[in-house]
Amino acid sequence: MFDNLDLEALRRRPGVKWAAAGPGVLPTWIADMDFPVPPAVRDALAHAIDVDLGYPAWDDQPSLNPLRDAFAERMSQRYALILDPARVHVFTELIQALQVVLHVMTRPGDAVAMHTPAYSPFLKTLTDMDRRLVPIPMLDDGTGWGFDLDRLAEDVARHGCRVLVLVNPHNPTGRVFTREELSGLAEIAARHDLLVISDEIHAELVHDPFVHVPFASLNPEVAARTVTLTSASKAFNLAGLRCSVAHVGDVRVQKALAAQPPLLFGEVNSLGVLATLAAWQDGDSYLDEVRATLARNRRLIADSLPAGIRAHVPEATYLAWLDCKQLALGMDPSAFFLQRAQVMLSNGPSFGPGGEGFARLNFATSGPILEEILRRMREAVG
Repeated sequence: MFDNLDLEALRRRPGVKWAAAGPGVLPTWIADMDFPVPPAVRDALAHAIDVDLGYPAWDDQPSLNPLRDAFAERMSQRYALILDPARVHVFTELIQALQVVLHVMTRPGDAVAMHTPAYSPFLKTLTDMDRRLVPIPMLDDGTGWGFDLDRLAEDVARHGCRVLVLVNPHNPTGRVFTREELSGLAEIAARHDLLVISDEIHAELVHDPFVHVPFASLNPEVAARTVTLTSASKAFNLAGLRCSVAHVGDVRVQKALAAQPPLLFGEVNSLGVLATLAAWQDGDSYLDEVRATLARNRRLIADSLPAGIRAHVPEATYLAWLDCKQLALGMDPSAFFLQRAQVMLSNGPSFGPGGEGFARLNFATSGPILEEILRRMREAVG
C-alpha cells in the first residue's frame, strides 16, 4: 500500500510538508509521513462527523477522558509498565506539554540539560522561556552515537541544573538509549534531584533488534521524578490533530498542575482524542506495515547515499542524520541540496550545537520516491 503513493496527489496536499516545497521539489524535511491516514482512524473520524460533534462526555471532567485509561493500557501491553491513569494528563501536543511542565516547575534563568543536536522546537522553547540550555553532546565514535555520562554529571553540578529533558528515541540521531545509559542518567538525576521530562514520541518506531525502555520503567524512584510525554502523532501520522499525553509521576508536578485554572492551557479537541484511541486500539496492523516499510527504507538509504555523506543507520524513527562535512558544503548542506537537487532536507544547524555540516532526511515515503530523492542527491554531488 505504501509504495503506491501518487506523487501528484502528494503535491496537492495542503499540509506544510508539501505546501512549503516549490515546483518540482521533493520534500523530505518535517517529520510527517507521506503514508495515508490509518483506516481505523479514518473510520472513527467519519463516524464522529456523521453522528456528533458536540461537547464530549468528558468535557470539564478530565477524569472521564478515555485517553487516560487507553494510554495506561498501551504502556502495560507494550512495555509491561504499570501506570496510574489518574496521573495521565491530555494536552494539545507534546511541545505544549513540555512548555507547561517547564512553566510550572522552573523559572527564567534555570538550567535545563538536553542532548544535542536537539529537536529544534525544544531548543526554541528554552530560548523563548529564557531557560539555559546545558548541552549533552552526542558523540560519534565511528560506529554509532553516544554521550559522556561523566561530563554530564560535571555540567549538571556546575550549572545547577533543575531539569533533564530526555528525548528517547533520540531525534535527530535515531539512537535508542540502552538500559545501562538510562540508568546512568537516572543516577545523575537522583544525585542532583533533577526533574526528568522524557519525550518518548518515537518509541513505537524502534527498529529490530533494538528495544525501547521507558525511562519511568527503570524503578519506582525514577518513575517518581519523571514526566513521560508521548503521542500517536509520529507512529500514526496524526500531527495535525493536536493530541498528546503526559504521565506525571512526580508528585511536585502533579500538585503544580492541579493548582492551575483547568482551562488555562487550553483543551484537546474531541477528534484528536478519537483518532488517538482508534490508532492505539485498532491501528496495530497499520503500524506493522509502517514499520516494515521504514525498515526497508533505512536499508535503502544505507546502500544509496551519495559518496562523501556519512550516516549511522538509525535505530529508531524515520529520520536519517546525514554528516555532509566531507563534501565541504558549508554549515547548512540542506541549502545546497535544495538548490542543486531540488530535495528539501531539514537544516542541520537548526538542531543546535553539533548540527553544523549536517542535514536531516525524512524517509517515511514510498520506495520509488525515496529512490528518486537519493538519485538526485547523488547527481548533485557528482
